[in-house]
This record gives sequence, structure tokens and C-alpha cells, in this order.
Amino acid sequence: MESFSSKSLALQAEKKLLSKMAGRSVVHLFIDDTSSEVLDELYRVSKEYTRSRPQAQRVIKDLIKVAVKVAVLHRSGCFGPSELALADRFRQKLRQGAMTALSFGEVDFTFEAAVLAGLLTECRDMLLELVEHHLTPKSHGRIRHVFDHFSDPGLLTALYGPDFTQHLGKICDGLRKLLDEGKL
Repeated sequence: MESFSSKSLALQAEKKLLSKMAGRSVVHLFIDDTSSEVLDELYRVSKEYTRSRPQAQRVIKDLIKVAVKVAVLHRSGCFGPSELALADRFRQKLRQGAMTALSFGEVDFTFEAAVLAGLLTECRDMLLELVEHHLTPKSHGRIRHVFDHFSDPGLLTALYGPDFTQHLGKICDGLRKLLDEGKL
């Protein structure tokens, strides 16, 4: 007997369609205005740090694609009980990373690139474990690309340095708002 699942087929089609349309209009279906503002600021930081518009666009586009795919998987009930527990731990670790980033931004002379990079690396590993059986190796590569980019000690040091003060302030404002609203 042939194994066919319309739910599985619909999920594949939805993920494929959304991965092709990771532009601004689709982002607003899954990502709120505050998150979008933080992503825009992360794009500006990446663009200034790498001095490459295409590279900055690629990393943000990969981040959006991953976020949308994970949201689709979660909404579609594709995660089992152990995966949901892992997703909860991932969310807690991401929240810890955001709170740490805020603390470093608000309290002078506390920034440590290794601490923030370590938290981002832990988040990356948890997310990869979560989606291991649900997403393709190409999506796994996107996850690595995004987290490796933002956990780069050079980028983090630049972000918390004097040249990026304005960007850091906007990112911290957005993170604080997301934490206060319980969205992160």
C-alpha cells in the first residue's frame, strides 16, 4: 500500500512556498512589528560590520526562513512531547541570551563576547537538535549560518563598541519590549 499523507504534503508545500517568499510581506504574517524592527537593526549592524549588503541580506533572509519554518512546524503540531520540551528549553535559553544582551548594553564595562557567543552557540545546537528530523540539511545550514554570524566575537565586540551605540540602543529597546510582552 502506498503511503500518502495530505497533511504531510500540505506541510511540505507550505514550507516550500514560505521559503521562496521570505520577503517583507510574508514576514509580517509571522513576525510582529517589534521583531521586524529588531531584524532591521540587525541587518544594519551586519551590513556595516561586513561591509557587504548581499551578505547582510542573506543572513537576515536565512533567519526569517528558519523562524517561519519553525513556526509552521510548531503550529502544525509536528513536534512530539520530547521535542516540545526541547523547544521550551530553547526558548528559555534564547530569553536568557536576550536578557544577557540587554544587561551588557545597559551596564557599562560588563560586556563579554565569549558569554554572549556561548549562549548563541547553545541556542544553535538546541535548535538544530529540535529540527533535526523535520528540516532539510539546507535549512540546517541556514541555522548554522545565522547563529555563527551573530555569535562571531568580532561582530559582538563591534556591536558593543562606540561605533554601533545607536544600533545597540534600538536593538536593546526592541528586546526589552519583546521580553516585557512575553514574546521572547
